[in-house]
Amino acid sequence: MHMTRPILAASLATVLFLAGCQKNEEQAAAPAFPPAAVAVFTTAAEPLPITNELPGRITPTRIAEVRPRVSGIVVERVFEQGTMVKEGDVLYRIDPAPFQVKVDSAAATLKRALAVRDQAKQTADRQSRLKEAQVTALQQYDDAIATLAQAEADIGIAEAGLAEAKLNLQYADVTAPISGRIGRALITEGALVSTTGSENLATIQQLNPIYADFTQSATDLIRLRKALQDGQLISGKNEAEVKLILDDGTPYGLEGRLLFSEAAVDATTGQVTLRGEFPNPNNDLLPGMYVRVQIQQGLEKDAITVPQQAVQRNNAGQSQVYVVTADKKVEFRNVTLGRTVGERWQVASGLKAGEKVIVEGFQKIGPGAPVEPTDWKPGAKPGAEQQSAAAGDKSATAVK
Repeated sequence: MHMTRPILAASLATVLFLAGCQKNEEQAAAPAFPPAAVAVFTTAAEPLPITNELPGRITPTRIAEVRPRVSGIVVERVFEQGTMVKEGDVLYRIDPAPFQVKVDSAAATLKRALAVRDQAKQTADRQSRLKEAQVTALQQYDDAIATLAQAEADIGIAEAGLAEAKLNLQYADVTAPISGRIGRALITEGALVSTTGSENLATIQQLNPIYADFTQSATDLIRLRKALQDGQLISGKNEAEVKLILDDGTPYGLEGRLLFSEAAVDATTGQVTLRGEFPNPNNDLLPGMYVRVQIQQGLEKDAITVPQQAVQRNNAGQSQVYVVTADKKVEFRNVTLGRTVGERWQVASGLKAGEKVIVEGFQKIGPGAPVEPTDWKPGAKPGAEQQSAAAGDKSATAVK
């Protein structure tokens, strides 16, 4: 019984020794994984445009209501509704017959005045010769001169009457006061129109160029101006760039310019109204359309930005990024984000220029993990990551 115990102990020690040797051999045979390949974005301090996106509405440059200048019956509508018209194009025709009659009457009155003037001139000439011969009375000469002057005045009145009659006849053709797109016809043929009526015949809107009216908070404007005065911002171009984003999210292809900002603030909304002018050669922008206006109002000095996909968030909603340290290890970094600029985030605090922020390759990394960084190329998978994936596949095959 006493000899059996030493034999069992020796056997157990041998088994443990052999198991340990086998484990060491397996560990020695297992290959070491290479550092994970990651794509990094190197931060840099750069001037960043201060671009605000504000709600706005499209409004026409000019609006003209078509109204009659003479009263009468409309006999024809010439234009087609919803089409483009040019200044001076005939839109409606009012019955011209009454106005033609007045023209003829005024012309006849002028002829009569001319005939009376000729007769008065002959009489005045005759009285002048008789006066020189001292044959006629002075009163008769004076009466002849006065009659001639009255005849001359009657000619002026007749000429003015004829010009008025011709003008009314011309106004029987109702023309477009401006160039633009004409809306629907508000009257039909046979309607009686009057110069004293309140109704208009149609409306024309000039659409090229066109306005975009938008508003901005007075507080934001004050903050921007104060930052400019303190030197935190620098001015860009002398004229602010203005761009449009349509209601479906697509950008409008043509840039505009800022025209003015109202000095007064709306007491009910606290907003300042601004206006941009945009070319509209194809009439893509129509009055009443909702748009968003992007306006550049300055440049921020030494701004730090990172790609949006580089930013992670923890359960508490804190924004974080993975930074590659000088010894090629991963470090968590809490950051404070500012505004978005295209596909990038502005980092207000937490990063400085020259740091390498991981953009791709998050799957196989953690705090303190060694990595092999390569420059990030948007839309392309880094070669190092492909090599790492291939090495991982080979290692998995070897272990199996």
